[in-house]
Parts: sequence; structure tokens; C-alpha cells
Amino acid sequence: MPEISRFLGIIIAMYYNDHVPAHFHAKYGGHEALISIETGEVISGDLPPRVLGLVEEWRELHKGELLHDWKLAVERKPLIRIDPLE
Repeated sequence: MPEISRFLGIIIAMYYNDHVPAHFHAKYGGHEALISIETGEVISGDLPPRVLGLVEEWRELHKGELLHDWKLAVERKPLIRIDPLE
């Protein structure tokens, strides 16, 4: 699972050839959630509320980059790292 960003103990990753809708995986401690790139909806899993808020803020800032990485992942091309939340 290629890691595309890491901030405040949160790991953001995408799998190659993953299922639709376009999403990313956010991991924090023992928690993991699949987050829709377009809407920010939690598709499955869970994160603590504060962490989910940080992930949502980051998603909003990097939505275009996330969609580009999703396209690359579907094509099995190398993903581009995305800046962390600062």
C-alpha cells in the first residue's frame, strides 16, 4: 500500500487497482478508514473524531492531487507524494 502522505501520526495511502468510488485509506493508531476523495464520506472503518477532522481538512486542501493519484493508481503508475497538513 503506497503511502502518499504522513502527518500528526496519520498515514494516508492508496492501493493500486482499488475499487470505486475513488478513495484513500487513513490510518491512525489501531484505526483505519476508507475516505471518499469527492465527498469526504467515511466509506468504511473509523477514526477518532479529532483525527477525522484533520483528515477532512487535509482532503479539502489536496482534493485535486488525490484525484490525480487515484488515476495513477488505477493505471498502476507511481504515485506522487502529497504535502502533509501543517
